[in-house]
Amino acid sequence: MPTFEFKLPDLGEGVVEGEIVQWLVAPGDVVAEDQGLVELMTDKATVTVPTPRAGKVVGVHGKVGEMAKVHAPLVTLEVDSGGPSAAVAPSTPPVVGIKAPTASASEAREVSKVLATPVTRRMAREHGIDLGAIPGSGPQGRVLKADLVAALANGAESAPAPREVPRLVPLQHASVDERIPLRGLRKRIAEKMVRSKFTAPHSTFVEEVDFTELLRLRKRLNESLAAAGDDTRLSFLPFFCKALLPVMARFPTLNANFDDATQELVLRAAYNFGIAAATDDGLTVPVVKDVARLTLRQLASEIARLAAAARTKQLKMEELSGGTFTITSLGTSGGLFATPIINYPEVAILGIHRIRRRPVVVDEQVVIRDMGNVSLSFDHRVIDGLVAADATYALIHHLERPETLFLDMA
Repeated sequence: MPTFEFKLPDLGEGVVEGEIVQWLVAPGDVVAEDQGLVELMTDKATVTVPTPRAGKVVGVHGKVGEMAKVHAPLVTLEVDSGGPSAAVAPSTPPVVGIKAPTASASEAREVSKVLATPVTRRMAREHGIDLGAIPGSGPQGRVLKADLVAALANGAESAPAPREVPRLVPLQHASVDERIPLRGLRKRIAEKMVRSKFTAPHSTFVEEVDFTELLRLRKRLNESLAAAGDDTRLSFLPFFCKALLPVMARFPTLNANFDDATQELVLRAAYNFGIAAATDDGLTVPVVKDVARLTLRQLASEIARLAAAARTKQLKMEELSGGTFTITSLGTSGGLFATPIINYPEVAILGIHRIRRRPVVVDEQVVIRDMGNVSLSFDHRVIDGLVAADATYALIHHLERPETLFLDMA
């Protein structure tokens, strides 16, 4: 019977590879059209890649933990005659959880790996050049050989020699140690955190907040929803989202991305807030789009929906991209304060920490209030400490006087 070599299709969003998390088929299996073949972990989500044709699996290309490249062979099938030949790649099948829009050059550079041909990559390695610093003129911002040659002619600087990684010294009873490979989402988190921490000079501003009035307002609103038979429950997050809007109107550099390729701060016109969600595999950051257009109730519903989708690995690619600012909260485990790492290429992230009742001085009187801290980590290349402090105090003003949030609501 003829064979059909299925190559990994374009995953969209500038993604050029994915880590093999789990094979859903094995040699000898018979698969139907659109049946899932493999789960891949990209920089943004875990996705299932289906087969465009029915047939019998005669070979899979790649082991769990290895990287599958776009347009590289993925699975070989025995198929009925009359279909495309083995050497012809199929049209791109639908990939669960992924869109395939045409990305601009700047968007393509926001992914963790720069688009470039193997020849260009090899040439860059030979000359010690960082491809991420070279504007690409190819499709989706792909760096071409001509771009690299032009950069070399203009005196592009070589990257520093990679540092030697010391080997782990074995202990006396090392035979009983357990080694856990860094794979899947945990590996992606590690790569992104390292890139963010060593690309953007982080600084963090911390201040306390009196949440007493916000707690009272939240309680009244939830009671009203329950009385109306609405099962929506307002957490603190919708209020933080709304409180950030007037702050960002005054301090637009917070709602921005930094384009390292062009060394430009891109002030975003939309307010798309990433809400960090803890999952069994690690921290995931789904994005609530167009926060300014959503009511408190709509925000609560959308945040709950995205959190549930994150826990069940049902997030779509577009629900993990396009963020302009991130909020992270650990609830009762939030501690006194922390220094969150910026969600690159964003330039700031807000941490919400534990709220506790404690005595404070108000109008020269010691009273019991619901107190907690917020921390704003920011990219010191583009945001000054004074701006971060003023923005934080503007946010606190609205959190401590939540009735002000309703003044600018449509």
